[in-house]
Amino acid sequence: MPSNQSTDLLFELSQPERRCHLLPESDVPVKDKLLPAGAVADAPPPLPEVGEIDLIRHFVNLSARNMSIDTNFYPLGSCTMKYNPKRHERMAALGGMANLHPLQSDASCQGMLRMLFEMQTILAEIAGLDAVSLQPAAGAQGELTALLVAAASFRDKGEKRTRVLIPDSAHGTNPASAAIAGFDAVTVKSNARGFVDLDDLKAKLDERTAVFMITNPNTLGLFDAQITDITRMLHDKGGLVYLDGANMNAILGITRPGDFGADMMHYNVHKTFTGPHGAGGPGSGPIAVRSFLAPFLPAPVVTHDGNSYRLDYDRPKTIGRVRSFFGNVGILLRGYCYIRTLGARGLREVSEIAVLNANYLLALVKNICEVPHGDRCMHEFVASARTLKRTRKISAMDIGKRLLDFGYHAPTVYFPLVVPEAIMVEPTETESKETLDAFARALQGIVGEEADFLHNAPHTLGISRPDDVKAAKEPVLRWKGPKG
Repeated sequence: MPSNQSTDLLFELSQPERRCHLLPESDVPVKDKLLPAGAVADAPPPLPEVGEIDLIRHFVNLSARNMSIDTNFYPLGSCTMKYNPKRHERMAALGGMANLHPLQSDASCQGMLRMLFEMQTILAEIAGLDAVSLQPAAGAQGELTALLVAAASFRDKGEKRTRVLIPDSAHGTNPASAAIAGFDAVTVKSNARGFVDLDDLKAKLDERTAVFMITNPNTLGLFDAQITDITRMLHDKGGLVYLDGANMNAILGITRPGDFGADMMHYNVHKTFTGPHGAGGPGSGPIAVRSFLAPFLPAPVVTHDGNSYRLDYDRPKTIGRVRSFFGNVGILLRGYCYIRTLGARGLREVSEIAVLNANYLLALVKNICEVPHGDRCMHEFVASARTLKRTRKISAMDIGKRLLDFGYHAPTVYFPLVVPEAIMVEPTETESKETLDAFARALQGIVGEEADFLHNAPHTLGISRPDDVKAAKEPVLRWKGPKG
């Protein structure tokens, strides 16, 4: 559980002349000033002055106030917050990899280039596609990169296509990526089963359509069995199909996007394989594409001539670089270690267990909360507190906040938007049956509590419910000491 202990700021702990270390004056003579006078401050910056023990306790106490996947169950639907094996962290920290400089010559980092080349090949195989760029630094940047590749392909053919079609259950980054790539985003409705409404798709699909973006399995945790009909409809109109690969955790080694008709996709290495997740990075969002789109991929890509590996910049049709150097190589290395550790059979078991865990937890939760879209799911499912809200004034937010008191991070709430009072749960393959049972028991107890009590949850943490709107509009980003 996160600590309820108050933690002072370093500025509040500060005492004049307190230090961690006292360094002697420099005894190296300097003939000329190293910096121009205008670049030198008149006085030291007003930093906290603390002893080493105060500094250590401060940061250790802060860490104890955090939730993390190493300390708590994180059933965060759509985000795949699963445990990351520590051996992959150790491997990524090996000096021969971690200490390389991105400006080294190709000849001096053959091991790293081999790893990246093999990662390209592996990700292409898992996707059922032909070529991969490892540059994008996150899933959202992968979406944008793939759409820029698609746009370049259509320009190369002399086709002017202006629209990207996106299901109403899609991740919010999909329409944002389409807009940034210069397309008009057009929403396609879902049907009563939570799948793409083929009639609405047909009505909006025409020669202006460049790409249809689909998450499959979708954000309701359902595999859209119409996918081959959808891809055929797009291809008949000359359009492309983009798969949002955020939910690849459900289908590894079971089916491949390229086999069911996708032309492009991205991976979230931190979701599907391994790597720290959250706080804005570091992430990695490689994209995989069909061969006719490969010339437009960002440069460079890693190539192998039979004797050595090198970065290939000679790509006349490339959209250019989308990330400094070669992307977040440390995350790619962690994902590579994960894949090589598990092998093909192990990756399939990842998805089999993720789906098993999700269906087991669904079987428990459906007796506690309404689950609008069926008795079966893939790797995640969406429950709803709409009946509790209507009959007892208990909202999805109330449930999420109260779960914190039991040591569980809240599931994703209020997404996807197609489900009122949504509670989106993804247990992942790394959680035990005992953890899932305990979570369900906590949820059962919560829905039996009084609404007024839940409105003020959490009750055991340092704060209860901050004013989210005020925090967003009037953030306090800088500490100000007492006046006078």
